[in-house]
Amino acid sequence: MVVMTDTAFSIDTIPKSYAPSEVEAGIISKWDKANLGHSSADTAGKPFTILIPPPNVTAPLHLGHALNNTLQDVLIRWHRMTGHATLWMPGTDHAGIATQTVVEKRLFQQEGKKRTDFSREEFVSRVQSWKDEYESTILSQLRELGASCDWDRTRFTMDDICASAVREAFFTLFKDDLIYRGKRLVNWDPITLTALADDEVEMKEVEGHMYYLRYPLEDGSGSITVATTRPETMLGDTAVAVNPNDPRAEALRGKSIRLPIVGRIIPIVEDEYVVMQGADDPKAEFATGFLKVTPAHDPNDWDIGVRHELEVINIMASDASISDSYGWEDASEESQAFIGLTREDARKAILDWFKSNDLLESVRPYTHSVGHSYRSHVPIEPYLSDQWYVRVTDDRLCNEALRALSSEQYKGNPPARESGERVGDGGLQFYPERYAHSYQAWHENLRDWCISRQLWWGHQIPIWTKSFGKDDTITWPHQESEAVASSQSFDAGENVTDVYLCISGGHETIENEIEAAGFKRDEDVLDTWFSSALWPISTMGWPEPSKFPETEGLLEKFNPSSVLCTGRDIITLWVSRMVMFNRYFRGGILPFSDVYINPMIQDGFGQRMSKSLGNGVDPRDIISTHGADAMRYTMVQLATGTQDVRLSVDLICPYSGKVFTPSYIKSKTGHEVMAPLQSSPDNPENKMSTLYGLLVGEVENNDETPLAINASSRFDVGRNFANKYWNAMRFALMNVATPAETVAKNDLLAVDHWMLSRVVDATEKIEKALGEYQFNTAVEAIYDVLWRDFCDWYLEAIKPTVKESPAQQRVLLTVVDILSRLLHPICPFVTEAIWPHIQSFTNGNIDGVELVAEELVANSSWPVLVNLQLDEKIISSFEDVRTLVTAIRGARASQNVKPKRKIDLIASERIQSLALEHTVVVSSLASLEKILLLQEDSDGFAIFIDGETALLANMLDESETEDNATRLIAEIAELEKKVAGFKGRLANASYVDNAPDHVVQETRDMLAKCEAELQAAKGTLA
Repeated sequence: MVVMTDTAFSIDTIPKSYAPSEVEAGIISKWDKANLGHSSADTAGKPFTILIPPPNVTAPLHLGHALNNTLQDVLIRWHRMTGHATLWMPGTDHAGIATQTVVEKRLFQQEGKKRTDFSREEFVSRVQSWKDEYESTILSQLRELGASCDWDRTRFTMDDICASAVREAFFTLFKDDLIYRGKRLVNWDPITLTALADDEVEMKEVEGHMYYLRYPLEDGSGSITVATTRPETMLGDTAVAVNPNDPRAEALRGKSIRLPIVGRIIPIVEDEYVVMQGADDPKAEFATGFLKVTPAHDPNDWDIGVRHELEVINIMASDASISDSYGWEDASEESQAFIGLTREDARKAILDWFKSNDLLESVRPYTHSVGHSYRSHVPIEPYLSDQWYVRVTDDRLCNEALRALSSEQYKGNPPARESGERVGDGGLQFYPERYAHSYQAWHENLRDWCISRQLWWGHQIPIWTKSFGKDDTITWPHQESEAVASSQSFDAGENVTDVYLCISGGHETIENEIEAAGFKRDEDVLDTWFSSALWPISTMGWPEPSKFPETEGLLEKFNPSSVLCTGRDIITLWVSRMVMFNRYFRGGILPFSDVYINPMIQDGFGQRMSKSLGNGVDPRDIISTHGADAMRYTMVQLATGTQDVRLSVDLICPYSGKVFTPSYIKSKTGHEVMAPLQSSPDNPENKMSTLYGLLVGEVENNDETPLAINASSRFDVGRNFANKYWNAMRFALMNVATPAETVAKNDLLAVDHWMLSRVVDATEKIEKALGEYQFNTAVEAIYDVLWRDFCDWYLEAIKPTVKESPAQQRVLLTVVDILSRLLHPICPFVTEAIWPHIQSFTNGNIDGVELVAEELVANSSWPVLVNLQLDEKIISSFEDVRTLVTAIRGARASQNVKPKRKIDLIASERIQSLALEHTVVVSSLASLEKILLLQEDSDGFAIFIDGETALLANMLDESETEDNATRLIAEIAELEKKVAGFKGRLANASYVDNAPDHVVQETRDMLAKCEAELQAAKGTLA
């Protein structure tokens, strides 16, 4: 059934062309007025929920975010149309390290001030202002993109609702012995001056060197040679290790080394970790069999140090400069020359010292993998430090995350649980499936998660600490309170006991009394990913929805959410931890049932678009040149699920409007980025700024250097499709005047049966594709049915009949309606713009078609066509007509027949009967004058249809025939030349034997193709 409003239609009300910039803002206002995205616990329908991966408030969104959010909106709009209670909750992430770093940099550039020039409160206020600005920008970008979020529920990872959840989660984990403090090597970022978790470290191949240093034996009997890539750390060596299976080990047993420069006497220890020369190990080629051991500056050395109880000496400050103030107590006079040097300068100076003292044996080029900070992109420094950790290796977290993975995707058997199965077990699916392996493998090689960060911007750790001497009575206020959890650690060296108190949220009085008793709050903040891991439940009011009335009922209705759309780079950083926390705090319930991993958008150099790299493209640039739907359509088409997308862009000159190729530079991190300042292609004296220049603070967007926006022809395909849809809808509606009120099966012509069958098929394909997150397949289906079936065939086929057929007008109107609904999730603006014109016709229906219309297509129902009865025999017959017409059109094109020239078809009885049965359609589409029966003496141009020969006559007049013959003679000569060339190549045994198999096969294929074309050309000439 079709339900439409009864208003008059006039073609004059539809503009001749679609201008996105003139309609998009108005359509967004319509959606806002209708409160389109809002949902509550009382909303009817089965829930379908998506929580937006909250973008960092460091900078505007780029095209990578546009892809991710477009796909989410496609799913939300589709499920809204199918009657689900949809909730798409937007929000932003405070992004501790990233945001603090960018604000610090901007303050220094603009005011010449450092963070430490402000109080903590003053600096946080500055960052809050930055956050407010970019949060507003990000939300505006999402709206311009067409995102139909529940804007009333916008969350921020540090707002009161989320902060309450963070505080409770930390308290619970601490109380349950899942958060602890430990001294160990951490991944230290010497630029941002904070610790990083293991999965915040990016491994990069670096072309460096292996240095071979001689270490003298203490007894003067000789020396041993160690191999190292980091000679600067030798100042902290506390042993040299040799494999006990090494033949040299016995002679060195019990001996010591006098460490050069420092003079420290260090032992030679035996450890099987050491790679021996000649071993079956890739490192053996560069090994000497002796390993310098620096427990404070290498994780493997740390492990050796633990096994052999070695001294741990830290010889670096937090900025990775050489220092004797952090645990290096035996710095010799000769060592003083290196103190204060950067690690790079120290390396050079130490190598110079070894060389001048004849202790540098050799240097060899060496390529190896080096950990880099994912934020500052510099090499991380293994650094000895006290930090807070989440015990993610505990069964309650790690193994629960593993048990969540579906049995179909789990390789092997998940960890057993004594209590048997639990809610949430086996309910997690990854799309594409291969990412389930990444998820599983990471958990099987997990280390505890370092969650403390030496920053000011973020959730301050809710721990208060006090040291008690051996004779002190260990006590504190509210010692029996359930709001206070405690732990203790004893420092034998200092002979003190450190007491750590964690206070649950909402107990400021207890906090004040604890501080009055001498306890001091930890100054560090939590890793950003801690609050992000709580995103699925914190946004819905956990742990106390009643405390925030706007969240009541959301957890019960919408958690777990339906799908998480995200990138593969944060499967470990985010996806895993959300699963752990959601299951731990919600009794096993998953945060989501599906995880869809979308492709990455790369720049023209193959670098992932990233805010931190500064190589992103603002989606508003593409919207301004092509329209939001063009960008969305192209993005969905590119979402193949298997391959990243490389996207080159140009710039538009703000002076002339011309598109030009920008100039690029190498950033400080070694990445290709647009130069901050560009010259106009028309007048080099005119300068313009780029987005990268603005982000790094090197240029400003003003009258002297206006911002050049990005452009890309890659989005032309989306713009062309939106225009095609608009023009097709306009043309179709022009041909609807008096549509029949009802249409039964018997009222349908063959072409109507066929077109409705194509719509049914497309609907099924789109539903299946979106249900399996095959987004590009959905685009292919809508493209085929709209462009190829509807525009290329149906509209052309009904031209002779539609104006005189009210029934066919109703079919046309129904097809237009259905196509608009099918396209809407992908292209919401252009479909919403045409929707009032479709609704302007009187009510009507086609038997078996269920279409409930609302004022907005966004609120209208998805087409229900399961009850539509069509005649398969008639549909098959029309497919035969398409085959016939296609063959005739191909022949006309090959013979250069003028489009308006009428020709004759001479065919077998079967083909003639088919053509006569559909004479109006065939004659119109193939431009036929007569349809004749094939005789023995019939003459004409031969075509082949399903194994039968037919002839086309009167295709050319005499002069055209002569011209065609001349063309064919030249074509035959060229084809004969190609055939001879391919045959000669294949007759060459050397070519066939030595060329790649696929190249030889391509040659054979080209020969066969040319021979077929040659035969056809000769037949035509004859």
